[in-house]
Amino acid sequence: MEEVSWYRFDNGSTLSQAGSEGGVIVFDEEHPLGARVTLERDTQAAPFAITCGIYGCMLHTRFFGLESEASSGYDLMKNALSELLDRANESGDDGDRVLMEGVEAFVETYP
Repeated sequence: MEEVSWYRFDNGSTLSQAGSEGGVIVFDEEHPLGARVTLERDTQAAPFAITCGIYGCMLHTRFFGLESEASSGYDLMKNALSELLDRANESGDDGDRVLMEGVEAFVETYP
C-alpha cells in the first residue's frame, strides 16, 4: 500500500491566522482522503486546541494546557485519522460502516 501523506492546508496560507477556536493557527494540514487537523495556540478556552475533522462526517476539538501535550496529541490524532481513512478507503462497500465505527472509536480515544 502506498502511504498517503498530509500536506499544508491551502498551501500554508492559514498559518498565523485566527482559527476556529479564536487562537492563532500553528499547524494546519489536510489529508487527500478528506480530513483536516489544525493546532491553535492562545485560544479562547485554553492555551492550545486541536480541531480535526473528516469532511462530511465528523468535527472534533480537544483542548490542552501545555504545548508539549498539544504537540504530541496533534501527531497522535493525525496518525489515527490517517489509519482510519485508509481502512475506510480500502473497505469497499463497507467503507461507510468502517468510517462511522472508526469515528466513534477515535472520539473515545481522544476525548
